[in-house]
Amino acid sequence: MDTTGADHLIANAIHNGVEVCFANPGTTELHIVEALDRQPGMRSILSAFEGVCSGAADGYARMSGRPALGLFHLGPGFANSLANQHNARRHHTPMINLIGDQSSDHLAFDAPLTSDIDALTGWAGHTMHTTSAQGCGQTMADAVAFSLSGEQRIVSVVMPSDHAWGAAEVVLHDADLAPRFHPSVDAIAEAADALRSPGAAMIVGGSEVTDRAVTLLGRIRLATGVTIHLTRTAKVAVGRHLPTVRELPYFPAPLIAALADVSVAVMVGRTEPVTFFGYPDYPSQALPAEANKIELAGADVDLERVLSDIAEHLGASADEPTDHAPLPEVDLGTLDTRNLGTAFASALPEGAIVLSESVSSGGTYRQLTAQSAPHTLLAILGGAIGGGLPSAVGAAVACPDRPVFALQADGSSLYTVQSLWTMAREQLDVTTVICANRRYQILDVELANAALDVGAIGRRLTDLGGPNIDFVKLGEGFGVPGRYVTTGAELVDSLAWAAAEPGPHLIEAEL
Repeated sequence: MDTTGADHLIANAIHNGVEVCFANPGTTELHIVEALDRQPGMRSILSAFEGVCSGAADGYARMSGRPALGLFHLGPGFANSLANQHNARRHHTPMINLIGDQSSDHLAFDAPLTSDIDALTGWAGHTMHTTSAQGCGQTMADAVAFSLSGEQRIVSVVMPSDHAWGAAEVVLHDADLAPRFHPSVDAIAEAADALRSPGAAMIVGGSEVTDRAVTLLGRIRLATGVTIHLTRTAKVAVGRHLPTVRELPYFPAPLIAALADVSVAVMVGRTEPVTFFGYPDYPSQALPAEANKIELAGADVDLERVLSDIAEHLGASADEPTDHAPLPEVDLGTLDTRNLGTAFASALPEGAIVLSESVSSGGTYRQLTAQSAPHTLLAILGGAIGGGLPSAVGAAVACPDRPVFALQADGSSLYTVQSLWTMAREQLDVTTVICANRRYQILDVELANAALDVGAIGRRLTDLGGPNIDFVKLGEGFGVPGRYVTTGAELVDSLAWAAAEPGPHLIEAEL
């Protein structure tokens, strides 16, 4: 069999641990499609929208620790993926975008789909271009190394179609990973000693906070009395087996209030918290201006190792008690956000993965994570709407032995509702709970916070009713069975129904 540049590239991806490709290909990628067909070590998954591909690659990498490929058609196809590229950039997720370009001799003719791909990929992350059919393998190995090194982990490989179809010998190249940053002994000692100061706080975030990291935070808090604040984190271990570590609030007033008494802030895995937006009469930075701010390490750090070193310096070896109250009883009456969150938290089995993309309706669940069964929580940090359902796809592909739950706002689900089709096609074990309040309710809250009083036109721009969207029918149209619930009792029963049989399910919860 004659081999091509596309064969060479895909073989090197597999050789360096890339095993999944989330694809929405076009004409310039057809030789890559052929190479995927000839490479049994790569699982190829079609998505009906590029934003699903990028979000799924993000969720997959967050759960597996390995990059996936996203296969995109020229600049316009890649542009459709950008919202979830942004989210992945904020998650510090290792991702490799493979973008087919016009053949080298055709670029000069400015064909209808020709575009400035570099302008798009440069915004999302780092860009590499293949140089020839034979050079494709080394480019892919370099891309894998880049994606797994440093804080900025998205890399886009642009491959002209003549490089894909050109003859090449398959030669395997090893990715050369850069070592992860680790603070010096003196920096660890300075930060650890600062935690004993009056008014000290530790602010932790980054790409992942593991079970062991949370345990170490509990030991540090027990030894020093320091206040621990968790920023919204791309992947965090939660559950009643761990000490309680609360997230900082989302809205500016409670965020600033939570940090108002901090005199010394040690930040690990992230920089100083800022408000999500600029607001009248609120500072952008959440810590007091006079606070001593110690940035120990950024998102590329091995958080467990840093916390272990801090705990060792402090002599913090005793585990903090984990005596959590049991989950409250579910109100079986008409659904509101409180009994929805309680029922959801109560239904989670040990080892579940939760994607939460519901700020206004998911608050109760987030408050109850410390009392729930041990599970992994994936948040959407970038704020670009439509990351929840695609990330659930990727998480389910990465961890087929773990049930995945998507707690999903109704408005944001519509941005990437095509994810349901991929769930059905791949028979992924994902239970989607649509929080159907029929509004972009977060905008109502923001309008109130800004003391803005809008009339009928403004209200219509935050209203998802007239007509109400039938999410059960949408799900069934994509091949996902669904139920519509209006009470706590119906929700409890439907969550049990979804857990009892494999494959995807959808529950539309009327609030």
